[in-house]
Amino acid sequence: MDGIRTDQSQNVPCSFVIFGATGDLATHKLLPALFDLERVERLADNLSFIALARRSWTTDDWLEHVRTLLKDKIEQSPIPQAVLNRFLARFRYLQGDLNDAESYRTLAADLTACGSGCSRTVFYLAIRPADFVTVIKNLKAAGLNEPRGMNRVVVEKPFGEDLESAQVLNRVLHQNFDEEQIYRIDHFLGKETVQNLLVFRFANTIIEPLWNRNFIDHVQITAAESIGIEKRAGYYDRAGALRDMLQNHLMQLLTVVAMEPPPALEADALRDEKVKVLRSIRPIAKRAVHAHAVRAQYTHGNVDGQSVVGYQQEENIEPGSITETFAAAKFYIDNWRWRGVPFYLRTGKRMPRQHSMIAIRFKHPPQQLFRETPLESIDPNWILLSIQPEESMRMEIHVKQPGLDMNTRVMQMNASFLKTDEQTLDAYETLLLDVIEGDRSLFIRFDEAEWAWRVIDPILKFWTVEREYIPTYPAGSWGPAEANRLFDSDDQIWRNEL
Repeated sequence: MDGIRTDQSQNVPCSFVIFGATGDLATHKLLPALFDLERVERLADNLSFIALARRSWTTDDWLEHVRTLLKDKIEQSPIPQAVLNRFLARFRYLQGDLNDAESYRTLAADLTACGSGCSRTVFYLAIRPADFVTVIKNLKAAGLNEPRGMNRVVVEKPFGEDLESAQVLNRVLHQNFDEEQIYRIDHFLGKETVQNLLVFRFANTIIEPLWNRNFIDHVQITAAESIGIEKRAGYYDRAGALRDMLQNHLMQLLTVVAMEPPPALEADALRDEKVKVLRSIRPIAKRAVHAHAVRAQYTHGNVDGQSVVGYQQEENIEPGSITETFAAAKFYIDNWRWRGVPFYLRTGKRMPRQHSMIAIRFKHPPQQLFRETPLESIDPNWILLSIQPEESMRMEIHVKQPGLDMNTRVMQMNASFLKTDEQTLDAYETLLLDVIEGDRSLFIRFDEAEWAWRVIDPILKFWTVEREYIPTYPAGSWGPAEANRLFDSDDQIWRNEL
């Protein structure tokens, strides 16, 4: 985060190794983000990239691949040829197999032979989670975890499949790397709106006094996707919405909304406060899961005017699968600030549009001053933080309409941080720069990952046993009607619009 990034020039690595360089993550996220950092001149002159993948390519083949995937970006915004040439000149390509120890020895020899006099390296695991342990152990066997505290390993979510597997993964990581070397990445934390939430809360005295159970009725966090499972059936049918989105992305957003102000804007201080939130979440008893969580699966319907098939008809989905594509849950944070305030989290695929938002509803005034006027019933105030596709902040307040009668209308006060001539950074650009510069503030510590699983585990175990039936919702809708039963009062409804 630009606001908390400090000078890390002494710790900047000289090599950046991408495992799974030809995969979807590297193709669609990492390489475009690294190129944008090149374009704005945020990459050190001596930083080089090693692309490691199974394909029998030469470095020239790889460079042609990069040119092709960057073509649209370059055409949309003309870029000097010198910038592209500088970016391509940083790359070397190595063919390797994740399971082959010889590939790691070759990589180690290549890093040694580069002759820069710098041994600091970033290893980015843009690979299947199932391969994390293999790669981590092979890196150590080849001596690539040294020097301790200097080399860095970046691990993409999901961090395990449940609490037990997350603990196993963390043990393997700590056996081979120091915690200071481990960067567990959740790209939602790189979103400008999420980062700006810290400023919004803690830099404005008109906001912070209201941020508690005395004034806030409830909080909603939504991550809606219009897409289906794309070509991820192999992963998604095992994971489902709870593991894929709610346990990580949405739980992280919850901690940022609910955390106490840290004593300093430092990585561990920030993460200490997030862990306190997770530890304060009221455990869900087995008998109470039904009242606190809802799952569902999309059937055929229409999205953006296009007819789409149901989940059961998607390619490579297991027949009769009851994997959830929608998950919603209600949590209570039992601490002084939030006691009694429900936090409603939901995520789903094949919803009307791509839309991620934090919606904070305030309580009604303690006394209804306008009982005998047309304002006998008045809508509550909201703070709306849109994360994607647009990034903005808005407050909804009531004002009197011009005229003789006492009527009001809701006015949205735009608290967006983005000016008309400004462009926001992609989340991956922010986080990759943090990795390179050694800033761990926006990355997840091992106890964060484990406590998030502790919160979710009762729901996961209950759904694993309940294998006979799953509610459904039509593609293009906002999810199943069953999700409404999570609300504590009749006047609470899902906020779908900004």
